Amino acid sequence: MKNIEAQPAASLWSLNTPANFWLCQEAVSSEEWQQAIVRALPALNIPEAPPNIDLILALTLGEGRFGASHWQLGMIKKLYYRLKPLIPRPIARELRKIYKSDAGSAQQNFFPVDERYCAFLWGVLREILLITGRNSMVIKNFWRGQNQFAFVLTHDVETGLGQGFVTAVADLEQSMGFRSSFNFVPERYSLNFTLMENLRQRGFEIGVHGLHHDGRLFDSQAQFSRRAARTNQYLKQWSAVGFRAPLTHRQPEWMQTLNIDYDLSFFDTDPYEPIPGGAMSVWPFFLGHFIELPYTLAQDYTLTAILAEKTPQLWLNKIQFLKKYHGLALVNSHPDYLKDPAAFKIYADFLAAMKSETNYWHALPRDVAQWWRQRAQISELCKVSLCGAELKFESLDA
Repeated sequence: MKNIEAQPAASLWSLNTPANFWLCQEAVSSEEWQQAIVRALPALNIPEAPPNIDLILALTLGEGRFGASHWQLGMIKKLYYRLKPLIPRPIARELRKIYKSDAGSAQQNFFPVDERYCAFLWGVLREILLITGRNSMVIKNFWRGQNQFAFVLTHDVETGLGQGFVTAVADLEQSMGFRSSFNFVPERYSLNFTLMENLRQRGFEIGVHGLHHDGRLFDSQAQFSRRAARTNQYLKQWSAVGFRAPLTHRQPEWMQTLNIDYDLSFFDTDPYEPIPGGAMSVWPFFLGHFIELPYTLAQDYTLTAILAEKTPQLWLNKIQFLKKYHGLALVNSHPDYLKDPAAFKIYADFLAAMKSETNYWHALPRDVAQWWRQRAQISELCKVSLCGAELKFESLDA
């Protein structure tokens, strides 16, 4: 993959218009799209949202509603990451729980489900049908094989101890017919390349998880650029096309220098991360030159350590919401935390429950990213009808 220059912020989300999302097969004018956007805008429930789709996308997918300094860590968190190597791991875990009480109540109101962006896009198509006087419209399928939603498993391998538990996680998934991606940290622990090759041969995917996992990747643009250059070398060496930033620290403009097909560093809604917030999208979206695959199910550590859940029910409840909106069900879990028998059982119970689900496309993240990039050229079609105030979906043969 060739080196790609960073793109200006204004263009990063421009390919995610409602017209490009719905991919209607009947002609709809730009004026009709604009009228529909204005009518559907109240569903976003963002007071400062203007009737301009570029600015709407910057506020939602671009998290602009949180302010210009959103991507910057505060001084206390920066100090924490500098001292973290000296802090015993049990104490560090307890400090991490402070994020639960530190998370803003307004953001917690939109967790684990933030329906506003979904309602906005559904509202836009509903208004298009009303404006054009149609009862139905043909669009491109959301997912391969006429499936209702997509299901993706990803893992971040944070330490050497976590790397030692990767095989147990892979064995569990394979025994149930699942495959996942494992993202390794290139310069934190001694990498087991035999393990990585074995995973590839078994149908799993390998990705890159930052460089050092020290919380300092985004300290400055200059530092990020230096580390991104080395990260790109590992991406090439590993034939990897996917990346997730450690601790979901993120800066979308700087990240354009990464030579990746897709990124996993964003989420639809999460008040418990070091940079809380969310892109509001439960689908992949274009972020500059790469595809963003947001995680839409709470991370395993959040589920078990912060929220103290004892079952996968929070995940399973969110699955029902994602089915309603034909979304992407993507979970990020960690072999480092799954080593705990209680956490491993929750994960195993979740997979068993998903095994009994139907009408979803289970795929590796690289395949989902490729599908979303090529969806406009794929011939699978779906009919959307207006039934009262609701949208009804019916798959069509290609």
